[in-house]
Amino acid sequence: MNQKKNTVLIIEDEPPIRKVLNISLESAGYKIVECDNGREGKRLAASVGPDIVLLDLGLPDIDGKQVIASIREWSQVPIIVCSVRNADDEIIKALAAGADDYVIKPFNPDVLLARIHANLRKAATQEAGEPEISNGAIRMDLVRHEVFLNGVKTVFTPKEYELLRYFLVHRGKMLTHKQILKDVWGHAHTEDMQYLRVYVRQLREKIEADPSGPCYIITEPGIGYRMESLPEPEQPVLIRQKESVGAGA
Repeated sequence: MNQKKNTVLIIEDEPPIRKVLNISLESAGYKIVECDNGREGKRLAASVGPDIVLLDLGLPDIDGKQVIASIREWSQVPIIVCSVRNADDEIIKALAAGADDYVIKPFNPDVLLARIHANLRKAATQEAGEPEISNGAIRMDLVRHEVFLNGVKTVFTPKEYELLRYFLVHRGKMLTHKQILKDVWGHAHTEDMQYLRVYVRQLREKIEADPSGPCYIITEPGIGYRMESLPEPEQPVLIRQKESVGAGA
């Protein structure tokens, strides 16, 4: 099973630039989705649900600022403009349309990676109030998409991660089946109750000491689920658990 990677949508019509971005981003652990025009970029932004968008302004079909405005009608995904246009009025217009950052070509790939990481951290903070969420023995890094149980990094499939993140962000709230399915899987899956039950069972197998008697994800009969807010385990418990893991390794 692979840990979820942050997905970067590249909307850029110059193949050499896309190649450079692919090499640097993949080596940094990002998943890449790319296209060479604005209309396809808008479609991919809606269908793929990227974590961040890298956007050129000089696209062959529509101006990049139109792409920004279109995405901003329904999403707050971070958008970084990468463009040769260096005039102040172009930068101001792109930011006013809804871009989060602006990088002028030619750019240093390391600087762009730093900008990407900073914008992902900012987005995670805006979503959950902080770049990390903790509940009981669970700690989730929303930027790196990593989960730790009792201090030990634990692997989740991408969809398990998304469901766990959803429960953690909304911990303490009663969530209906349809609400969870719509927000995690999309409008087309609001009736897939069995699908949700399977994933909840998989989560419980990984995070609950006793999956048959869960203390994190509680079933609300006939309604949905609720993640309880639990205190962080005391340090002696963490130490014993780490020692036991090391002893069996």
